[in-house]
Amino acid sequence: MLKKMGKILVATMILGLGIAGAACAAEIVVNGSTTVLPFAQIAVERFAAAHPDVKISISGGGTGNGIKGLIDKTTHIANASREIKSSEIEQAKANGVTPFETAVALDCIVPLVHPSNPVKNLTFAQLKKIYTGEISNWKDVGGENAPIAVVGRDSSSGTYGTWQELVVEKGDKEKKSRVTPKAQVTASSGAMLTTVANNKYAIGYDGIGYVDKTVKAVSVEGVEASIATAKNNTYPMSRKLYMYTNGKPAGEVKAFIDYVLSADGQKIVTDTGFINIK
Repeated sequence: MLKKMGKILVATMILGLGIAGAACAAEIVVNGSTTVLPFAQIAVERFAAAHPDVKISISGGGTGNGIKGLIDKTTHIANASREIKSSEIEQAKANGVTPFETAVALDCIVPLVHPSNPVKNLTFAQLKKIYTGEISNWKDVGGENAPIAVVGRDSSSGTYGTWQELVVEKGDKEKKSRVTPKAQVTASSGAMLTTVANNKYAIGYDGIGYVDKTVKAVSVEGVEASIATAKNNTYPMSRKLYMYTNGKPAGEVKAFIDYVLSADGQKIVTDTGFINIK
């Protein structure tokens, strides 16, 4: 499994302030997905070092909050681990905002269990039954005779939205399937990782860049998450990660996104355990 540079539970930085007392020529506010945060945070730091006249801040409040900030014009770049919803596009246009999508990396959503758990593979049907509460004991999927501790994400998370669509609502035309109310809800990708690592009977999910030796990645439908399976689309829960702007990027916002897409920026993506898109 890909190496992860570090766990980020909460990250809010203000970088590149330049000479004390000097006015900044530009300001960029970046907010959104905690999945995107590991490589975006490093990119912000390096971009700020090269552009001392630009004030740039980044926070990880979840995809939904990032897009909300774009809609209400308090965020210049909304990091997202899912595509923007049609309802969000309508809200944006009503407020004079035209969302523009830039894919900046690839990712795999990986089911996670404790390293001591013998389960190595789960099907979509099994994952759905676990998350809706129909299966509540590990012995029913090849594990120990022990209760399953389901761990999920809060609804502002783009990863939550993707998991809901691909797993919980799979095969449900009316989309009424819901995660069991017994599930523990975590507020970030880092918190998800820590929760699963500290509970022998837990199951959770996270972006591939967060996976480390404190947890065990579970294959889905017999396919392991990897660079190769993400790029050839054989891993069934691979996805793109995005940065959304109001219209086509311009000025310093364009310069930052161009940096993320550059060779140096894409190396940051791979160094943090995610998958380069270029």
